[in-house]
Amino acid sequence: METLIKDAESFVTHYLNDHLDPNFVYHNLAHTQRVVSKVEELIEDSKLSENEKLQLRIAAWFHDVGFTKQIKNHEKESVKIATKFLVSKDVSQENIDGVAAIIMATEMSYEPKNELEGLIRDADSAHISSKNYANYASLLRKEWELTSNKKFSKSEWLEENIKFLSNHTFYTAIATSKWESRKGKNLAKLIQSQNKIKSRTEKLKQKKAELKFKQEKLELPDRGIETMFRVALRNHITLSDIADTKANILLSVNAIIISVAISNLLPKLDNPSNTYLIYPTLIFMISTVASIILSVMATRPNVTKGKFTKEDVADRKVNLLFFGNFHQMKLDEFEWAMQEMMKDKEYLYGSLTKDLYFLGLVLNRKYNLLRTTYTVFIVGLVISVIAFAVSFSIAEVA
Repeated sequence: METLIKDAESFVTHYLNDHLDPNFVYHNLAHTQRVVSKVEELIEDSKLSENEKLQLRIAAWFHDVGFTKQIKNHEKESVKIATKFLVSKDVSQENIDGVAAIIMATEMSYEPKNELEGLIRDADSAHISSKNYANYASLLRKEWELTSNKKFSKSEWLEENIKFLSNHTFYTAIATSKWESRKGKNLAKLIQSQNKIKSRTEKLKQKKAELKFKQEKLELPDRGIETMFRVALRNHITLSDIADTKANILLSVNAIIISVAISNLLPKLDNPSNTYLIYPTLIFMISTVASIILSVMATRPNVTKGKFTKEDVADRKVNLLFFGNFHQMKLDEFEWAMQEMMKDKEYLYGSLTKDLYFLGLVLNRKYNLLRTTYTVFIVGLVISVIAFAVSFSIAEVA
């Protein structure tokens, strides 16, 4: 008997490896080996005769080899392949018929009529009580998609699995005592996952409904107006960046000039023979320091108190689009104010207009300071050069 089972294992292993389509990612050799393992587990607690155990083990090995031929009615093909093998091994017709009956019992709509048929059916569906049930179910879903063009969404697949587990019953007392509890836990997890998906779906529908209501309630600006504000604000911000860059250039240049002056000019002033350099150096340093101060003023931020009241919002006095008007407010107060502004088209347009206007004022201040800074820098540089030239001329004459 042991030799026959080993021969069956070897035959099925090679047969499935050589003939089974790789698209069968669930009904493959690994599945067959799991079913054989579960059969062995059930046999240990059964009172079957040695002949019945033999038939059950052989049937477990051959029950899905028919997938190498066809999907529908693959059980009949499995019987043909198993019969041919058993005949070659001189197995009695009684055992061949017994194995064939057990294999045919694995057909999904078949109702087992004896313990052997019930045991093979329970072993074949034992994956539903496994801790890895979700993985096995995913493989089966993929196999159906690849081999039968059956496609399921996540919610549809959960519903299919819940329906299967809810209607499933183990046919033997042994399987029920071993696996029913774990099957119930898997079913509970599936229902929990389904409820989460339903909850997320409901929340999404609710959010869409709320958004639609807000959009209907709020008359959104025409695309031309939106484009106008977007382009104008972007241009203002770009100009502000340019101004900051120019100020930073002046800061860097003047810092380098001061460093050079301090390290080279100032030490020479201690020498009485270099007194003629005092006034040019003083003019040079004053113009450089003035340029630095003006550059810093051009880039120095001006932040307001950052608070507003409900009365300010009601009277449309506060511009909620500028951070300086709300940075010290609580989140819920700011959210309330924004909701109020978005409900009022005129308030919304007014805030965008104010934002644009005040950005313009900031730019005007920056560019005026920059113009003054460049003027001071150029004039100071020219005067300094002239002063140095005059000083050198006087020193030579003296």
